[in-house]
Amino acid sequence: MDIIFHYPPELFNLLIDTIPLLCKTKKEVILFFRGAGVDKSLIKDLENCVIRNPSEINKYEIVRSILTRLNEKGENALGERREILKRVTEFEDFSTCWATDQLKAKGLVSEIRRVVNVKDSFTRMNQEREEESRKRAVEHQKKIQDGQNLKIEIECIKKEFFSLFVEKDAHKRGKSLEGILNRFFRAYEILVRESFILRGSDGEGIIEQIDGVIEIEGELYLVEMKWWNVPLGVADVSQHLVRVFNRGHARGIYISASGYTEPAVALCKESLQRAVVVLCKLEEIVRLLEQGKDLRSFLKTKITASIIDKNPLNEFIV
Repeated sequence: MDIIFHYPPELFNLLIDTIPLLCKTKKEVILFFRGAGVDKSLIKDLENCVIRNPSEINKYEIVRSILTRLNEKGENALGERREILKRVTEFEDFSTCWATDQLKAKGLVSEIRRVVNVKDSFTRMNQEREEESRKRAVEHQKKIQDGQNLKIEIECIKKEFFSLFVEKDAHKRGKSLEGILNRFFRAYEILVRESFILRGSDGEGIIEQIDGVIEIEGELYLVEMKWWNVPLGVADVSQHLVRVFNRGHARGIYISASGYTEPAVALCKESLQRAVVVLCKLEEIVRLLEQGKDLRSFLKTKITASIIDKNPLNEFIV
């Protein structure tokens, strides 16, 4: 809680001891509180007493009464309490005090400044802790919401993906597969550039067609997808390897619905000397979707096996 919301006992008593020393007379005490914006209704009876029967009340009683009333008003008197404390902590001209009170007043003002600084430090620390706790709660809630949204999106992807297995049109099935897998990548916040073609500058027409590009941990991977009825051979994977090799630091991912021949896998293994290549089977994607496994972890495991173990295929096993 803000130190000014209610004057705590230590500060309350220090103010009672200090304000009378800063004001030479009882009338000056009244003016001090009026100048701080204290409502007349909280001062009027004390002011009348000072005017009519000054001997019945002293400066300390006036200060205690007004501060007590301000504390009792709670949040409604927050501005006045702030201003009072501001005036005391910023007090500099002690020549306006009685000569016998000047040293004591300086010491008390200094002590109030110290207490306020300490209390405010704890207040700030508590506020920072509360803010950090609030941020963690918001982040936790966001993770929960993101997780729920991811589950919903994966369920939609799964339904659309499984519907492809009854599609008779091979071309339509292939194009749909591209779109579904791109959505799958995006669901796990993997940056995707969808399929594109490159045309020759001298009227050669289409010279390259790439199914997509994804980014994983700062590395770019050219993605090729095939839904054929027979395993992909050397000639089939070679075209994609050439595209990868011709792009400097690019890497390659191949996704096949029908697997790969042993010579094709061997060729990709040899090609690891020039670029990282990862071979995936469509049935691995099926298992990922069925089991709700993490796509990023799956791809990182495959990439690591390709680099460290020189195993571009490294099938995902339940």
